[in-house]
Order: sequence, then structure tokens, then C-alpha cells
Amino acid sequence: MTFPGFGDAVVDFYEGLEADNTKAYWTDNKAIYDEQVRAPMVALLADLEGEFGAGKVFRPYRDVRFAADKTPYKTQCGATAGPHYVQVSADGVMVAGGYYRMTSAQVARFRAAVDDDRHGPALEAIVDGLREEGFTIGGEQLKSRPRGVDPGHPRLALLRHKSLFAWYAWPPSDELHEPVLADRVAGTWRRLAPLGRWLDDHVGVDLDDAAERPGRRR
Repeated sequence: MTFPGFGDAVVDFYEGLEADNTKAYWTDNKAIYDEQVRAPMVALLADLEGEFGAGKVFRPYRDVRFAADKTPYKTQCGATAGPHYVQVSADGVMVAGGYYRMTSAQVARFRAAVDDDRHGPALEAIVDGLREEGFTIGGEQLKSRPRGVDPGHPRLALLRHKSLFAWYAWPPSDELHEPVLADRVAGTWRRLAPLGRWLDDHVGVDLDDAAERPGRRR
């Protein structure tokens, strides 16, 4: 399977869904989603599987059981391959990597590793390097320092994190509809790999598989 690029109608499809997030719109335009959004995303994951592992496309339906927003459909198509995430929407393409959510046990391991003078500086260098290259660093953070942490700790900003991920996005362009987009996604995932490895090595996934990647937030 070779990724052909996303279809010419992908941006218009999601702009329309943002304006009319109803079953009627979805039903009328589902063929566009199937052929120009989901099928290319499956092809993209297949093309990258040899390097990044098997991928998964997320379902287009929102879980509205406990949400204030009851619109039924996601306004992006997201997918993961291991710790890596990619999505397409009316805004273009976004690529991310890291841990979007962490359990309390994972947060404890994360902070212990950040505090450790052997491992903490390595994460700081990874994060600083990504930020310098234009990546946005995300994740839930405490407003103040964690209990018991010295206010002068050299890595206090990282210790405030309860989750950590990085992402990069680019707006719609001709590249969105071309096979070369796969190379750009792969290159961005490679750049994010050190962050994923650090988190996997020092935080890891709990037995209940409660860790969440960026793609699982929607």
C-alpha cells in the first residue's frame, strides 16, 4: 500500500463538519471521509509500519456520555503508531509524541527521574532542543511546585508536569495531497523519538495500560 496523499476535499470536508456537526452532514459526506480521509490515513500508517510499527486510526465518533459538548463527530482524523501520533483536519496536519496523560504512579516515576541528576538533565536537553526547533511542549502542569520540591530546583518547570508531549503542525498546502507528506511525518516522528524513549525508559506504561498518548485525547 502506498500513501497517495489526502484527498483534495479533506479540508472542505472538515470545515463543513465544523460548521454542521450533525448526522445529516456526516451521512451525506461519509464517502468523502472513507475515500479521501480514512483510506489515505490507513495507507500512510501502512507505509510507515516498517519503521514505526503497526498503527491504528481512531474512530470518528466522539464519546459524549459525560461531555458538555454533545456534537457527535470529531473534527479531525487521528492515528497512532506506538508513541507517535498524527492527525489531519481543516487546519492541516499535526504530528505529536509523548505521554498525554499519566497515572499517579507514572507521575511519581516521572518526577523521580526528572529529579535524578543522571536522567533529568537528559530530558531537559531533549525538551529544550525540540522547543528550539519550533515544537510546542504540552502537558498538564501544576500551577505551583510539587509538594516538597525546592523552589530553586534547576528542573522545576519539568517537575510541574503531570503529563508531557511535544507537537508540530503545518497548515494546508499542496503537500497535504501528495505522497511526500509521508516523508515529512516520518521525519517528525524520528525527531520526537528521543522524547518517547526517555518516557518509556523512565516512566513506562502501567499494567492497566492507563498511559495515554497524544492521540487519545480526542
